[in-house]
Amino acid sequence: EKDKKIPLFIKCLTLFSFVLLMMSGVPNTYSFTIDYRYIITVIFMCLMPLLIYGDREVYSIEDSFYILGLTLFLGISFNFLITIRNVDLFYLLYVLFVTFATDTFAHFYGTKIGKIKLCPTISPNKTVEGMLGGTFFGTFIGTMFFITFINYNISLIYMTLISLSISLMAQFGDLFFSSIKRRYKVKDFGKIMPGHGGILDRLDSLLFALLAFVLVVTII
Repeated sequence: EKDKKIPLFIKCLTLFSFVLLMMSGVPNTYSFTIDYRYIITVIFMCLMPLLIYGDREVYSIEDSFYILGLTLFLGISFNFLITIRNVDLFYLLYVLFVTFATDTFAHFYGTKIGKIKLCPTISPNKTVEGMLGGTFFGTFIGTMFFITFINYNISLIYMTLISLSISLMAQFGDLFFSSIKRRYKVKDFGKIMPGHGGILDRLDSLLFALLAFVLVVTII
């Protein structure tokens, strides 16, 4: 709403759509699938209000697709978070370890030895050295955690590839959300957590890490 105010009715529909997607198939299934009927319902709920609000200054086609994309992305990501937790708590802890280790060591190495800017137009503080340090330790710590606490018989190469993919996508997620904040000229997504930004500021990397985890384990 930095550009324009969204009608309360649209906000309520969006929230309902998000919860509908997030809770789709939970806790009745442990597979990474979402019923297409929920997706169709969300599409209708985001697009149908165009017929109610004829004035595009109030709610335009651009607004509807923006909200639709945001709802699908967040709803599916949080759905996978809950599903992974239902499958095995240690799977969720594994993704968390990879993500937080990547963020922590990327910040450490970027602060200490970072010189080459990674994406200066999106996030001026991100460096190539920080990315490499975060990727290495995120991959290493995640792989060691999985082999130690979840399945010590699994292939080391297989787990390294999965951890590497999650680490890289977590960093991409951080940059993606940074680009949104730069577009709307805001420092934090919200004020619900003073000093830490909004909820999305704490979960930006994790959401992409969850999507990467689901994609990789269902393909490899």
